[in-house]
Amino acid sequence: MPTTTFPFGQAIAWKPNQAWMEASNLQAFMRRHKISDYDALLKHSVENVGWFWDAVMDELDIQFYKPYTQVLDTSHGIQLPRWCVDGEMNIVHNCLDKWQRTPTAEQIALRWESEEGYAEEFTYAQLHREVCRCANALRSLGLGKGDAVGLYMPMIPELAIAFLAVVKIGGIVLPLFSGYGPAAIATRLADAAARAVFTADGFYRRGKNVSMKPNLDEALQAVPSVEHVIVVNRVELGEVPMTANRDRWWHDYVPDFATDAPSERTAAEDVLMLIYTSGTTGRPKGAVHTHCGFPIKAAQDLRHAFDLKPGDVLYWMTDMGWMMGPWLVFGALLNGASMLFYDGAPDFPAVDRTWDIVEKHNVTHLGLSPVLVRALMPHGSDPVTRHDLSSLRAVGSTGSPWDPDSWEWVFTHVLGRQKPILNYSGGTEISGGIISGSFFKPLKPGAFAGPIPGMDVDVVDDNGDPVRGAVGELVIRRPWIGMTRGFWKDPQRYFDTYWHRFENVWVHGDFAAIDDDGLWYILGRSDDTLKVAGKRLGPAEVESILNAHPAVTESAAIGVPHPIKDNEVVVFCVLAPGNEPSEPLRQELDSLVTAELGRPLKPQEIKFCTALPKTRNAKVMRRLIRAAYLGLDLGDVSSLEDPSTVDAIRSAL
Repeated sequence: MPTTTFPFGQAIAWKPNQAWMEASNLQAFMRRHKISDYDALLKHSVENVGWFWDAVMDELDIQFYKPYTQVLDTSHGIQLPRWCVDGEMNIVHNCLDKWQRTPTAEQIALRWESEEGYAEEFTYAQLHREVCRCANALRSLGLGKGDAVGLYMPMIPELAIAFLAVVKIGGIVLPLFSGYGPAAIATRLADAAARAVFTADGFYRRGKNVSMKPNLDEALQAVPSVEHVIVVNRVELGEVPMTANRDRWWHDYVPDFATDAPSERTAAEDVLMLIYTSGTTGRPKGAVHTHCGFPIKAAQDLRHAFDLKPGDVLYWMTDMGWMMGPWLVFGALLNGASMLFYDGAPDFPAVDRTWDIVEKHNVTHLGLSPVLVRALMPHGSDPVTRHDLSSLRAVGSTGSPWDPDSWEWVFTHVLGRQKPILNYSGGTEISGGIISGSFFKPLKPGAFAGPIPGMDVDVVDDNGDPVRGAVGELVIRRPWIGMTRGFWKDPQRYFDTYWHRFENVWVHGDFAAIDDDGLWYILGRSDDTLKVAGKRLGPAEVESILNAHPAVTESAAIGVPHPIKDNEVVVFCVLAPGNEPSEPLRQELDSLVTAELGRPLKPQEIKFCTALPKTRNAKVMRRLIRAAYLGLDLGDVSSLEDPSTVDAIRSAL
């Protein structure tokens, strides 16, 4: 593996603040359990798995109608653990019900801002009342325990209300990406045999109306199980087709119901939610999550890694169809904090929209993507610095790897080089993070502090042996409470995806490394790994070099077949405004990569394009880039935000 400037060999950029550490949730947890320091906690949390998650639920005051007899049962193997055995609960009781006779009831639970600038707030008491109304409306339609309900909606208050109401009645939440087309919607609703769907007439994006209801109507032609559709009048499009005896307007139906409703008593391991993820081939995978699984892990990550406290304001740029949407809802409410929904483009009507939102709502924890940062950087620091961002305690990031320049830009201009960037990586099947930044460990550009407490994580070589100072596979050796309970109606696929390579070891599919200072890095999906003449190369290594050039906004590196070297590197670059494709620029970029990585890893080709195919959560879809470049079948494209970006790859110069 060649030595490169990224990720290895970087200097420490941020060091922990002792006062912040002393005042943190994690320090209080360690004092309570007489644990000497952070490293001792990490060790104890994975050597005593049952103890740790029992202690976490106690710290979060997770209340059960019937206490569990055993926190963890691995008698069927660590691939199929049972949690909170014999326990009965409903997680909405812990999100809302239990707060109603406490001071938290008058704290803000949900803040919302629309692209047009309209803002609304709901206290815990107000949100509870609206969730009860919606739960009663669902029950009046004959919906209840075990019924799957789809959510195909923009980030509006009704989305949070409907989400929690479905859980309250013991239903199964089926969150759908708001940008899905009819085929993707139909596949997921049919697979889950959904009985109802919440939607909206449409939403605004960059000042334009985007319709949603017609997509759903077309999808439902192939989903006979759906009996009810409740529609929010978000953009007032005028004539919206409504199917008699199936479709109802939210404003005509839900407000008429009572503001008090009991939470359904469910088993701790009853299915709470199905989140579908796309694969390279085959139908989408429905990750199964339970009441005592996903929400607990989400809340613990925010409490321990992000130090989220009651009254803090959490704003993560997300869609409910991505796992960070449910993570935001459960994690904020279980910690007594405030979640912020923004329904709009992050740079509209001006490039400072994100920073304006932070200032206006006193955001303490901001989650964004390096892809957004790279788009904002060419506008300079003035759109940031003219806003008061003093409320921020940290910036979180997930979705794609950092390059050092983008990381430094946020660290300098957004955080004043005083506060941390809490890099965060995990997945839908994890219910949150595997590794993260921390208030307790120093940071370098793009680095993670290491495993989140409770996660027994390692980086291994092809034989499953630990490696340091080199790139390997990210693996998990012990169960954790948030791990998916499998894939819906497809148990073997779950085993084949995560457990087939090494015995009793979860192989996550990420390319990772640990440097000499013990800091961790994620370098992209391991199925994106480039193997060139026997050398393994992470796409982020190539991309970080190119993205550092002032003419390049972002880039994507792929491997294409070569008869002798297995693969060669091909790179697609999006140029910054004011730069034009040219042969001298191509040669300059080629020389940069070759100088850093060595001649064997010299790109076969560097192409210039106008955009890269991405998901809504800003992950670059290298699989699609490779397929488009090679003229192969694109496979599942349901999570692609803008289909025209595939044509941008095909027409790259």
